[in-house]
Amino acid sequence: MACRLVLTFIGLLVAADSAAAQSSTDARNFPVNGNAPQVCAVQAPRLAAGAQINFRGLSGNTLQIDRLVDPSTLATNAASADIQFDAVCNFPHQIRLESQNNGLWQTIERGVTPPDGFAYAIPYRATVSWGDVTGALDADARVRRIVEQRFNVDQATAGVILIRVVIEAGSSNTNNNAPLVAGFYGDTLRLFVEPR
Repeated sequence: MACRLVLTFIGLLVAADSAAAQSSTDARNFPVNGNAPQVCAVQAPRLAAGAQINFRGLSGNTLQIDRLVDPSTLATNAASADIQFDAVCNFPHQIRLESQNNGLWQTIERGVTPPDGFAYAIPYRATVSWGDVTGALDADARVRRIVEQRFNVDQATAGVILIRVVIEAGSSNTNNNAPLVAGFYGDTLRLFVEPR
């Protein structure tokens, strides 16, 4: 009787060994695939702390100059601000800056020729820094039209897009330090992050 029990036990061990041998030699491969689409994401703008001169602040997407003209000469006051956008773009792309008016122009056109010696538009400069790229758009206010600059970014980039807007003291579309015709002045500066 002892012999029988031993044989049965050995038989079970052999069966367990053959099952283990089968599972270790029978492998299955399961490929796992995914796709990361080309995407650029840009967050809402914010002012860089302590980097503004003569601007009231940023309200939504609107940047408002505090004092456009010097009260004693009516010439343009200097103003500057740094606007930041958190952004990420996972492929080579381009940055495009576009000025709708090529400077700050009266928002309500009166259709009347301004008197001699008076300015009726204000030039400014917008510089952009993003990753390894730095460039500028000069809105010279000579002719009211759309102007743009494009800058290629050769790699995926994440971080902060910085735009600096600068208006020089006394700048105008006529002569330096010319008095500015009364009215509201504005432009729309657009930032595009897009495929090349």
